[in-house]
Amino acid sequence: MGPNGKGALLALLAFGIYATHDSVVKFMGAGYSPFQLIFFSVLFGFPLALGMMMRDPNPGTLLPVHPWWMALRTGAAVLTGITAFYAFSVLPLAQVYAIVFATPLIITILAIPVLGETVRIRRWLAVLVGLGGVLVVIRPGQAELEWGHLAALVAAFGGAVASIIVRKIGSEERPVVLLIYPMVANFVVVAVALPFVYVPMPIEDLGLVALMSVLGWIGGVVIIAAYKTAEAVIVAPMQYSQIIWAIIFGYFFFGETIDLQTAIGASIIIASGLYIVLREGRSGASAHRPVLTAKSRPDASTGPRPTLLARMARMRPDER
Repeated sequence: MGPNGKGALLALLAFGIYATHDSVVKFMGAGYSPFQLIFFSVLFGFPLALGMMMRDPNPGTLLPVHPWWMALRTGAAVLTGITAFYAFSVLPLAQVYAIVFATPLIITILAIPVLGETVRIRRWLAVLVGLGGVLVVIRPGQAELEWGHLAALVAAFGGAVASIIVRKIGSEERPVVLLIYPMVANFVVVAVALPFVYVPMPIEDLGLVALMSVLGWIGGVVIIAAYKTAEAVIVAPMQYSQIIWAIIFGYFFFGETIDLQTAIGASIIIASGLYIVLREGRSGASAHRPVLTAKSRPDASTGPRPTLLARMARMRPDER
């Protein structure tokens, strides 16, 4: 098997791990507030973050070079984490993924003002078609919209904002700075809310939260191995395999079934996202490749972004 085949398999494994993480979030969300889950998830993630900081070969302080961009990324990451955990708790897994799959579409739009990208008519049409697929999934006027749908939309937008800012300032900021500020902010914000929502957790539930945190980190490590092995244009489309895991986990563990409109909407979103990803993979099609290096899952900042791990390994995620 060639490098691209191995990279694709590693990517499928990584997104399977991510889907397992999200299934644990959904399971735990039935009995605990997102604030409490994020609090302990970040708490368990701090030792792993400390290990990453100790391995950082780049000198410098923890003061950001671009404080305002960092503040915006931090706020977006905190909002994304809370809304994503809530959406997974109250909506079927497949619906959450279908909506979150709009993240690359939003990144494409944000790349215009933030990165100075030029989006031509074909990519604009792909974005519009993809956003139409989101409307098919949430079906306004046909079904009662829940707070979970709004939360998933906010998570998709917040994740896109956080991702595009990393593409904007990532080359000038230390990876540990990009990692630690959202983690600390998440911890502080949810800690303030924790006394109002706290429910005592038995040791087995704490173990599940610890597992959730570890899965997020392992997923990041495996996806970086995929990017090191294969071309980004091969790895990036594998993110859509999460919908398959969502259907499997949703059916066997939560008694969920995917309805026709969700299937149609998800297919539209995935098709438009694949078009954008493959088009960016063409030489010269995109100066910054903002979608190719973004994973279609919310940036909850309870674990490392693959882009940060890649820089720690002194390799850009779009390099082999």
